[in-house]
Amino acid sequence: MPTSTGFSTIYAGIGGLHVGDMLVQLVFFIILLLLLRKFAWGPLMGIMQQREEYVANEIESAENSRKEAEKAQEEAAAQLKQTKQDAQQIIEDAKRTGVKQEQEIVQSAKEEAERIRQAAQEEIQNEKEKAIQALQDKVASLSVLIASKVIEKEISAQDQEELINEYIKEAGEER
Repeated sequence: MPTSTGFSTIYAGIGGLHVGDMLVQLVFFIILLLLLRKFAWGPLMGIMQQREEYVANEIESAENSRKEAEKAQEEAAAQLKQTKQDAQQIIEDAKRTGVKQEQEIVQSAKEEAERIRQAAQEEIQNEKEKAIQALQDKVASLSVLIASKVIEKEISAQDQEELINEYIKEAGEER
């Protein structure tokens, strides 16, 4: 049963509430909140603010790193493309140089073959002329011998020389 002994006690019989105690507890609670706000909440919020700034800086740093990595990747791709183009150009230049050298070697071989052929023709011509000259000399001496036997007369050295020259001249015209 509730007894009322005053305003300060409400339902004291069932463990009631004392208004004075409540007011004291409320005052201490408010003091505790003020102390917590000053010594715990402020530093805690400062730490949380620092942590928030740290996380924001880390996110920004990570974003910058990602952008730099993308830029580096693009540069590497461009450099790889340029390297491939340079390699292709080198290969094409080497092919052109090879073809040019091949043509030069073939041309040089043709020129050398032509030079050898001309030298051989000149040598053949010289040998032919030597053979003709030897044959003319032999024919001249045989002609003189035959002519002297056919004529059976003495021919003077001057007449013989004229006959030889005339025969050589005729043999040269036939050639």
